[in-house]
Amino acid sequence: MTPRFDVIGLVVSDMAATLAFYRRLGLVFPEGSEDQPHVEAELPGGLRLALDTEATIRSFHADWQPPARAGGRVGLAFRCDDPAEVDSVFGELVGAGHHGELKPWDAFWGMRYAVVHDPDGNGVDLFAPLPDAG
Repeated sequence: MTPRFDVIGLVVSDMAATLAFYRRLGLVFPEGSEDQPHVEAELPGGLRLALDTEATIRSFHADWQPPARAGGRVGLAFRCDDPAEVDSVFGELVGAGHHGELKPWDAFWGMRYAVVHDPDGNGVDLFAPLPDAG
């Protein structure tokens, strides 16, 4: 038997804030999950995004500590329909108080790209292919 990739897990310090952030990006979590210790959303292709509170992790790993530097080890990326949507989603998230790490720009690899941080400092990329110049 070969293991099958199934879940992306994030440890969160504030479940309600994290749910609000990812809901703005279109993920669907069960209503009323803000006070739950573990929440999941189904992703396209059958994967799941699992959110666990720090208290949940410490319930079975008493010595667990958050990384000293957030945002450097996990990155999620959301594809937007077009370059204008990258700009508007970035603006909406920054307007809601989230840290905009990199403002939208036209990347040399042919995409409109931006990076914003979720409430725990994880980098979340927003991207869309640029219109074909040729």
